[in-house]
Amino acid sequence: MNILVTGGAGFIGSNLCFKLVNEGHKVYCIDNFYSCKKENILYLKKYSNFKFIEHDIIFPLPKKVSETIFDQIYHLACPASPVIYQKDHIYTLKVNFEGTLNILNFAKKQFEKFNVKPKFLFTSTSEVYGDPEVNPQTEDYRGNVNPHGIRSCYDEGKRAAESLCMNFWRKYNLPVKIVRIFNTYGPKMDPQDGRAVSNFIIQALKGKNLTIYGKGNQTRSFQYIGDLIKGMNLYMGLEENYSGPVNLGNPEEISIIDLAKIIIELTNTNVGLDFYDLPKDDPTKRCPDILLAYNKLGWKPEVNIKNGLKKTIEYFRSIV
Repeated sequence: MNILVTGGAGFIGSNLCFKLVNEGHKVYCIDNFYSCKKENILYLKKYSNFKFIEHDIIFPLPKKVSETIFDQIYHLACPASPVIYQKDHIYTLKVNFEGTLNILNFAKKQFEKFNVKPKFLFTSTSEVYGDPEVNPQTEDYRGNVNPHGIRSCYDEGKRAAESLCMNFWRKYNLPVKIVRIFNTYGPKMDPQDGRAVSNFIIQALKGKNLTIYGKGNQTRSFQYIGDLIKGMNLYMGLEENYSGPVNLGNPEEISIIDLAKIIIELTNTNVGLDFYDLPKDDPTKRCPDILLAYNKLGWKPEVNIKNGLKKTIEYFRSIV
């Protein structure tokens, strides 16, 4: 199959491209390296069935892409870590709205030009739930988001992009599939992305105290990258024209302070904890209800937190 992956050089995108390429698909990867490094895809360029196009999706796709017929489109492009998406709030909003609109229109033109409708998978986020007032979060929960907060460019941007996807599904019967991705970790993570897992591992490996925001009793659920990719592939392969959204995440909650202690143990380092004020609008809990994913896709995460962290620590040891 011909498969287009936007944001294909990022953490999730590069892992997805690797799997698709090794399955024998012709993969077209689009990225502009705004929130990732070229090193993520260097190893992919040796494959004849991998093609990279450097491009910013807030602009229409280049001709060399628009002339190709695609069977599937994975739309991942968007800065996802708070450190990066808050560098330019307006750009983040533009990527979410204008960028998603461009890719949706491209999918629609595939039908108009080639009489094919590529399956379209949009990667949304658990951030659409904001600081949730219910736990765990089901897909029908509408969230508790501050539309004016410093995180809103990402939270509300993804919510607007979901709305775009749903309206293309209704108006043009485009086979759209929306996944809401919860905290994910694993090889190819950016060590500077400001996320808890990467921050803790890098600090531990460098012999520094781990930075805890708040008291550390806020909870998250962490899924390994391999589990996420499997879930996305299963959803893309679903023959039913089901738009979702579908939560993909690990339903096992863990406090941030407990995560820090596990990483100290696994890195075998003698470091402590430093506590700082909790950032504004930082969620106090985040945990998915994955019953829908299990019923629709037969999917559930398989990699436990310690095994996944061991693989992630091994990756970080190789790059620091």
